Amino acid sequence: MDSYSCIIIEDEPLALERTKAFVDKIPFLNLCGTFDNALNGLAYLKTNKVHLLFLDINMDELSGIELLESSKIDSQVIITTAYQEYAIKGYELNVTDYLLKPFTFDRFLKAVNKAQENIIQPIVPTTQDFIFVKTENRLEKINLSDILFIEGMRDYRRIHTTHKRIMTLQNFSELEQMIPFHLVCRVHKSYMVGISKIESIERMRIKIANQIIPISETYKELFFKLINNRI
Repeated sequence: MDSYSCIIIEDEPLALERTKAFVDKIPFLNLCGTFDNALNGLAYLKTNKVHLLFLDINMDELSGIELLESSKIDSQVIITTAYQEYAIKGYELNVTDYLLKPFTFDRFLKAVNKAQENIIQPIVPTTQDFIFVKTENRLEKINLSDILFIEGMRDYRRIHTTHKRIMTLQNFSELEQMIPFHLVCRVHKSYMVGISKIESIERMRIKIANQIIPISETYKELFFKLINNRI
């Protein structure tokens, strides 16, 4: 198995040790260094190439976001932060994944596997505007622009489109990975909504196609930040 070099930039000692422990569990990762501030990490990156960078956001002197905005980073970047509001900025900066502290090892491994896939087969920018979802014994094509909202129904997810409704066993996490969140955004543990299909928003409720969808506390900050970027 190929080995992939990585570094960690993290100024919280406990968080640094946790991330380091997770890295040590993955045989194909080779930890080349840890840095407790972005300036030292950036200095290392200027003279050393690494495959993967684990990057905290809130740091003194230079934040993780400022590092990404001010420097050309060729590495895969996995953001690690306790603050959900940076997710949109991370998307704009094309990071590989976004881990919200405290994250589990399973979630960490999923992010690393995603980075590994990008290293092996780099993502080529695409205008793909559809996905395939598993339904019954077939794969159903869905145009992203047709999605009104996605509703959780116990073990199933019901995808409401402008033409039909589709039932799938694929969970919200899988759907979120398949669909860019600036097109279809999670707003509640039981709902994702098509941003372009929103008719109105009032008192933490969204109206789409005569359906009223609640916005939960968990997702409201990220959702309204996304909406405000469109105004």
